[in-house]
Parts: sequence; structure tokens; C-alpha cells
Amino acid sequence: MERSRGGLFEGLYRVLMRRNSVYVTFVIAGALLGERAVDYGVHKVWENNNIGKRYEDISVLGQRPSE
Repeated sequence: MERSRGGLFEGLYRVLMRRNSVYVTFVIAGALLGERAVDYGVHKVWENNNIGKRYEDISVLGQRPSE
């Protein structure tokens, strides 16, 4: 009698969740990468919605008057 190899979730279980150290590493790495992706996306959306309204976009601010 042959043993079934299982599906996708069974393979993920075998690779990631059998050992606690591998699972914890996977969760922490996923959280860090997810945080970076969300931060990048929100930053780009904020910049696109505020073009021309930011301090860097106003040409007269931060310049010294010429004498």
C-alpha cells in the first residue's frame, strides 16, 4: 500500500511547521518583509496624493533672500 504524498498544505506543514525553530523564523521573517512591503506601498500612495503640498515641493521655502 502506497502512502499518499499529500497536497500543498501537507507539504508546507512538513517544511515549515514541524520544527518550532523553523516556524518561528518563518513567522518573524514574514512579519518583517510584510511590514516593509506595506510601508513602501503606503509611502508611495501618500506621496502621490500629496504632490505639490509637501515642504520639498514648495520652491520658496528654505531659500535665503538674495542680497
